[in-house]
Amino acid sequence: MYAPAGVKTRADLPIPDTMKAWVLGDPDQLKLVDKPVPVPRRAEVLVRIDAVAICATDLEIIHYGSPALIQGGMPFNKNFTPGHEYMGTVAALGPGVDEYSVGQRVTVEIHAGCGQCKRCREGMYTACHNYGLNYGDVDKGHRANGFTTDGGFCEYQVNNINTLVAIPDTMSDEEATLVVTAGTAMYGLTELGGLVAGEGVAVLGPGPIGLLGVAVAKALGASPVILTGTRDNRLQIGRELGADHVVNVRKENAVEAVRRVTGGKGVDYVLECSGAADAVNEAGRMVNRGGKICLAAFPHEQVPVDVAYLVRNNIYLYGIRGEGKSATHRAEAFMSQKRFDARRIHTHTFALEDLPTAIRYARERIDDAIKVVVKARGVAAHKVAAE
Repeated sequence: MYAPAGVKTRADLPIPDTMKAWVLGDPDQLKLVDKPVPVPRRAEVLVRIDAVAICATDLEIIHYGSPALIQGGMPFNKNFTPGHEYMGTVAALGPGVDEYSVGQRVTVEIHAGCGQCKRCREGMYTACHNYGLNYGDVDKGHRANGFTTDGGFCEYQVNNINTLVAIPDTMSDEEATLVVTAGTAMYGLTELGGLVAGEGVAVLGPGPIGLLGVAVAKALGASPVILTGTRDNRLQIGRELGADHVVNVRKENAVEAVRRVTGGKGVDYVLECSGAADAVNEAGRMVNRGGKICLAAFPHEQVPVDVAYLVRNNIYLYGIRGEGKSATHRAEAFMSQKRFDARRIHTHTFALEDLPTAIRYARERIDDAIKVVVKARGVAAHKVAAE
């Protein structure tokens, strides 16, 4: 039975020596195998994974490889386990860890910076200069679970204590997997200007980050909050999460609609979550002079940008990676306080052994799937619609 030297466990939470884990072979090929349960080192804990949500970036990695970086290259056929939006129970403590206790429920961030490069010292650990350079050699310090080290489509995973966010027992497993999504939206608004009370925000794209971007912006006091997209059902969820106005871009011009709502002035901030080819140019024409745009999505191809317009109007453009600046802690606080109901974007739940089916639902948006959650325990091996 699992008992590494220097690692603290608890008798009533036994840990096996091996676990079930999905590994990526060729593109879009996942295989369920047995892997050794990993061992936490200094400043790390072992998390028993209870639930993991499927992110659009997981779909990118499984199909295209990027932005995962394993052993300096693509993640295919390297015994790599993807998945990064997971939560669970602390099962074991690495040497010297006393910040958390065995049995404590946590959700996780993705990135743990090396702590020694220039960006990490500035607090920008999601832009760590050692990103992707240490797979299999975590002594360098950097980890990005599901990107540069093994992720959460399995039963157990090691996490640095800096990536843990304690959650209350009143928060369900499924809701806890959404903290990192809300944290990404929170990070974007933090980089754009922090508190946005009384300022206008447009959110482009009603995917999971966009929908929770609406919720976070409204919880921060933004007014008006405008959501644009192509699906009326998702725009309606945006309304339920706090959008003051929604715009179906198939029916009206998004820029004109935003300008009309704001009396011709435009909004102060745009949170771009669509990845559409002309999204940056549209965002630029939605913000007022001196406004700010955050890019939280990335298109597959290079896109033309009207840089001259941005320069002439003193518009600031920011790109974010993940959920930096401890934004997940703030997002979890909002969720625990019921400032918004992130559960509205959770649509389906599957068992871990049904991961390929869950991925198909997420990729093809079957049954209007938005956020699909996979549970490692407590769910039968078939689709379960969210309540």
